[in-house]
Amino acid sequence: MSSLSLAVRDSSTMLRRNLLHARRYPSLTLNLLLTPVMLLLLFVYIFGDALSAGIGGAGADRGEYVAYIVPGILLMTIGGTTIGSAVSVSTDMAEGIIARFRTMAIHRGSILVGHVVGSVLQCVLSVVVVGAVGVAIGFRSKDATVVEWLLAFALLVMFSLALTWIAVGMGLISPNAEAASNNAMPLIFLPLISSTFVPVDAMPGWFRPIAEYQPFTPAIETLRGLLRGTEIGYNGWLAAAWCLGLAVLGYFWSASVFNRDPK
Repeated sequence: MSSLSLAVRDSSTMLRRNLLHARRYPSLTLNLLLTPVMLLLLFVYIFGDALSAGIGGAGADRGEYVAYIVPGILLMTIGGTTIGSAVSVSTDMAEGIIARFRTMAIHRGSILVGHVVGSVLQCVLSVVVVGAVGVAIGFRSKDATVVEWLLAFALLVMFSLALTWIAVGMGLISPNAEAASNNAMPLIFLPLISSTFVPVDAMPGWFRPIAEYQPFTPAIETLRGLLRGTEIGYNGWLAAAWCLGLAVLGYFWSASVFNRDPK
């Protein structure tokens, strides 16, 4: 078999292993899903009328705010789901299974690839679940074209891939699962200080740069424009650049840490 065939075979095996772990221990994924769902319901049903009036004027209703908030919650879901990847990688490192894999005749990179692909699949599934909740409470995407839907899906996958590589790196440098979970908390904290809940223009001037110059805000604005069929401006290019930059950074960081000789 060629090196590529061996890499694909071993990566598929590691992917199956990680998917089996996720199926046997679903509590982590469910707990991470609970946060975006609860925030979605809280902001729509408790603060929805007030926030929609503030964003869209006196004539706005809760349905307008549902259309505004769901894209941000979907990307927050991705950030939360990737925390599970950091915990999973850290657990494998702490329990010694990675050391065992190092001694076996398998493609070295397949171990991380299995974690990454498995996490991206879990992110997509989590987005579908949270999206279904959004549809159930009134989210509609009537003006989006088929091309915009495909671009929205591509953005979600790219963002999942980028954040997963960052989460894998965080898991590799963490001594245990608890530390990995804490190290990866920025992945769910950053959406809280982005344009998820209110526009950046509505924020205080001193706080606005914090919300604007981070990866989540351009990604949220791009996804929001694609799902609502509105203009996305330069946010699309910024979101693509953030995805590419984070994916490359996370990959080389993770590979560098993983390839170090164990102490």
